[in-house]
Amino acid sequence: MTYKGGFTKIQASLGTILVWLPILMPVLFSISRLIQTGHFNFDFLMPAEMFVFVLAGAGLLLWAAARAQAWLKLLGWSTGLAIGLLVAGAAFATFTGLTSGETEPAEWMVTLVIASLVGYILMVVVIGVGGVLLMLNLFKPST
Repeated sequence: MTYKGGFTKIQASLGTILVWLPILMPVLFSISRLIQTGHFNFDFLMPAEMFVFVLAGAGLLLWAAARAQAWLKLLGWSTGLAIGLLVAGAAFATFTGLTSGETEPAEWMVTLVIASLVGYILMVVVIGVGGVLLMLNLFKPST
């Protein structure tokens, strides 16, 4: 049985906002800084730093998708990949000594950590797109 009532719509809306927040905030802060000082500074680590918002939003989206029985595979796989990529990159950086400064970073080490971060950010965008698709499904007038 599918549930497309008000509670599911609120879950999907709030989850989508929470997932897109870590993607949009660095862009907004960069534009604000550019207007104020004329210098462009972009914090590409902010989506990883705001992982709690992504986790909460993805959880709400998964719950809403399960209730609506729509877009569950897309949201489930992208959430799992996002978590896996972030944890793998952080674990690799920690275990190789990159985070403490003990190890002189080799180019391949930095590339691997940045690649996992980029993959995480792409998966967060996929989760956000899945949230928008879920909302379109939920708010579609029934015929």
